[in-house]
Amino acid sequence: MARILIVEDEPDLRMSLEEDIRRQGHETTVAEDGARALELGRKGPWDLILLDVMLPKMDGFDVCAALRKSGVTAPVVMLTARTQEAEKVFGLDSGADDYITKPFGLHELRARIRAQLRRGAGPVDRVRRFGDCVVDFDRATLRRAGQPVDITPQELRLLEVLLDAGGRVVSRDHLIEAAWGPGTAITDRAVDTHIFNLRKKIEPLPSDPCYLLSVRGLGYRFGSGTLTDS
Repeated sequence: MARILIVEDEPDLRMSLEEDIRRQGHETTVAEDGARALELGRKGPWDLILLDVMLPKMDGFDVCAALRKSGVTAPVVMLTARTQEAEKVFGLDSGADDYITKPFGLHELRARIRAQLRRGAGPVDRVRRFGDCVVDFDRATLRRAGQPVDITPQELRLLEVLLDAGGRVVSRDHLIEAAWGPGTAITDRAVDTHIFNLRKKIEPLPSDPCYLLSVRGLGYRFGSGTLTDS
């Protein structure tokens, strides 16, 4: 579990980021303006700081530069609607480690967060095991009983969302947002079809699943079984 500081003044986005990051198992603290971000950032320690650029009281560039001058070494990922190359360079020069442009998908943001956390912790493979299956998300591979199984990128993303939920129910709407991206025109039926295909690849008995479980009227959850990270 990582400690992540979220700095974002837009309420809906701030709440969405906090909810999603907590679902990944991390601890979050939020700041709504640059002055508060600087105060909290200096207190730390943080494993990661998500820092919006356009903030009240003090912009993200100044916050990042001030944190670095204070000796804060936590990775900083800047969030902004600005797309000009010069502004991205300015953000990186102010001490940021990465830069993501709004609007962004949650799947992309998660990948950026994982990349920064891996850099801080050293090289670690993201491998998940359950039953006779081994999924390596960094290498985009699935093996069952030691044999490779073809799996599509979309199936991997769906599986990752359900595994990361830790047994909690995930609605179809959240699956669509997390695995396809916000605003994607995907029907519930399309989600069900992908789950059906994924069951055939990982379930001992697809007609009676023990991992990808349907929860009537709510969505899906990942069921019991030996599940570990490596």
